[in-house]
Amino acid sequence: MLVRQPFEKQFVVLLPRKDCKCSNKIYFCKTSAEKYFEMAFKSVFDQYNWNLVSERFSACTAQEVEQALYKKGKRTLDDFAALISPAAAPYLEQMAQISQEITLRRFGNTVQMYAPAYLSNECHNICTYCGFSFDNKIARLTLSEEQMHREFEAIKTLGFDHILLVTGEANATVHTEYFNKAIDIANQYFSNISIEVQPLEEEDYKSMHEHGAYAILVYQETYHQANYPKYHPKGKKSNFYYRLDTPDRVGRAGFHKIGLGVLLGLEDWRTDSFFTALHLDYLEKKYWQTKFSISFPRIRPNESCFEPNVHMSDKELVQLMCAYRIFNENVELSISTRESAAFRDNAFKFGATSMSAGSKTEPGGYALNSEALEQFTIDDQRTPQQFARVIRNAGYEAVWKDWFQQ
Repeated sequence: MLVRQPFEKQFVVLLPRKDCKCSNKIYFCKTSAEKYFEMAFKSVFDQYNWNLVSERFSACTAQEVEQALYKKGKRTLDDFAALISPAAAPYLEQMAQISQEITLRRFGNTVQMYAPAYLSNECHNICTYCGFSFDNKIARLTLSEEQMHREFEAIKTLGFDHILLVTGEANATVHTEYFNKAIDIANQYFSNISIEVQPLEEEDYKSMHEHGAYAILVYQETYHQANYPKYHPKGKKSNFYYRLDTPDRVGRAGFHKIGLGVLLGLEDWRTDSFFTALHLDYLEKKYWQTKFSISFPRIRPNESCFEPNVHMSDKELVQLMCAYRIFNENVELSISTRESAAFRDNAFKFGATSMSAGSKTEPGGYALNSEALEQFTIDDQRTPQQFARVIRNAGYEAVWKDWFQQ
């Protein structure tokens, strides 16, 4: 198993200068690794200016793209910016080839299969883009222990051994005690349990880890701090910096994997993705024993009737995925059933390593036939076995379980 080594004390980290006014390049100052590791991500994030980063992409040249593509050794954040810039669009075929080569070398011809299990759609936040938003008049349901058993049994019969437990953000009903009980029950059915719930305190994460959770997924939604309140006007989620600090709390709690991402369609996807890559780069340096994943959720129809502010084409999503793979050969890339069957049939060929199938996005969706509404509509409606057949026919292996207990 590949394990990253810790950085030495003399390792030098480059941070952008606050006084930089030039949009063509991002100028940097130096800080020691020791000082860097004492920072919270807020200290790194605050060194950057959203507008200056946004202007950087239009200034990228074909020469910079080629340098990033064919560079020997690890790519930098500036390389990543070049690879997601408009100047890289004509190089998409080369990017896909390099991305595929890196993915096959690092992960082999495998695709990890997982299923999301929604435990609750109760939520106390108002998020303008989400079907679970507090102000949407939908039927609400939080699964009981007996209902969890039924739901997990139904998912298990589909062949899954990796499960993602998902809830809305309602601290009165879905809280650490509830999550730990859900993890205990899920452990009776599945070998690998990931969690996507509201941001919690470090002690809460330690407790969930002790109960057997493997990974925590937490999406910033957007790193555009000025516009963040527009999408999150009420509720605990409106605290931008508390959410921004969440992966640090997860890292300190000792989780095996941390998942990052933004909601593609809220703001400029290039700028948001640059900040996600910045966050990933920071976390990998600080929590070097932890694995990381990136998800690519594009806004889908739901009860909120929210229309995307920014349209991202399929080609642009391919470009982004390939850029991440070329930038970071170790990061896991995940594609959900939000995407079309046609897109997903090729996603694992150019970088995706983890994919869901047959997903239900409402609590009890697999077994209970509940009247609670889903968080968003899925696009790829195929069964897990149908999608696994596509993977096998392409010469890849659908992995349902990737480890065994002694």
